[in-house]
Amino acid sequence: MTRVPFLLLVCLFTPAPASAATDDPEQLIEVVAELDQGPGNITVTPGGDIIVSLHQFFDHAVRVARIGDDGSLTEFAADARLDSVLGLQADANGVVWLLDNAMRDNGKRRLVGWHASEDRAMADIDLSAVSVQGSFLNDLAIDEKTQTAYVADPATGDDAALLVIDLVTGEARRVLQGHVSVTPVDTDLIIDGVPVRIRKEDGSEFRPRVGVNPIALDPAGEWLYYGPMHGYTMYRIQTADLRDASLTMTELGERVERWAGRPITDGISIDDAGNLYLGDLARNAIGIIGADRRYRQLSIDPRLSWVDAFSFGPDGQLYAVANQLHRTAVLNGGVNATRPPYLVVRLRPLATGTTGR
Repeated sequence: MTRVPFLLLVCLFTPAPASAATDDPEQLIEVVAELDQGPGNITVTPGGDIIVSLHQFFDHAVRVARIGDDGSLTEFAADARLDSVLGLQADANGVVWLLDNAMRDNGKRRLVGWHASEDRAMADIDLSAVSVQGSFLNDLAIDEKTQTAYVADPATGDDAALLVIDLVTGEARRVLQGHVSVTPVDTDLIIDGVPVRIRKEDGSEFRPRVGVNPIALDPAGEWLYYGPMHGYTMYRIQTADLRDASLTMTELGERVERWAGRPITDGISIDDAGNLYLGDLARNAIGIIGADRRYRQLSIDPRLSWVDAFSFGPDGQLYAVANQLHRTAVLNGGVNATRPPYLVVRLRPLATGTTGR
């Protein structure tokens, strides 16, 4: 293995000081919809439908919804009988892949493919065999060329892992469990001066450490970018290695690359030029990591309150949600401090991107 000088590692993998990409970054954000229910993730179909999951922390009856031109929500994939969905992604054929984490009623964890215009199921894959007791199937990336889905499971931290799913056969594997690239570091997430904290039943509090969450494929589908939410490094690995079942977990772990430094983030996406977009949670900002592997802020706005779940639309815009997740009772010590509306926003990216992701 090639040895990299320590100072170079520090330069590459320590988050760079925040810097604005424009003299007036707040003008980059356009509010597309104001919602009275807290969204989870977002995807935009090739036909221009904006689909959002409704975050389980808000305890909505509807799991996934289509946003109307007036900001109204219409239930999506009602017949799929979804339990709780965060991750979702539309493909080029108009199929929306829905990741059911089954954390409301302790049902079956599954990956459902639902055709947006035909309103029917295209796939329903049981993920029980590759889940663990604390699994929290959170986000996903779909590779249409190889018909493979990659899923981020932060689980309980030390047992975080990636799932590799064959969309044709339904076969799935759990990989890199416990690897440094998927497990959280010991750091607090502090937003607007308040640390994220969870209140236990006995009244005590703890500050969570969340494993692998941000996940995205490059335009060619050759690299998967990912990392723990609580962490300061973006990792990547070649998808061919992830699909190679002959590799041992040790061999696979040796093929993971430290790619860049970054802030604590939830959702990410990549454009056709290789720029990686991410939500800078602590700073209410959207940032990018370019070809130089350096992080910089692209847009700073107080409305970007827990900005998450990026998706390119057919209009060339990059969509995201701002759901104030840190103000929910779950992450605010038992006290709900959210202030509707919750936002769907968009901005003009630096380059085109693949619709839906």
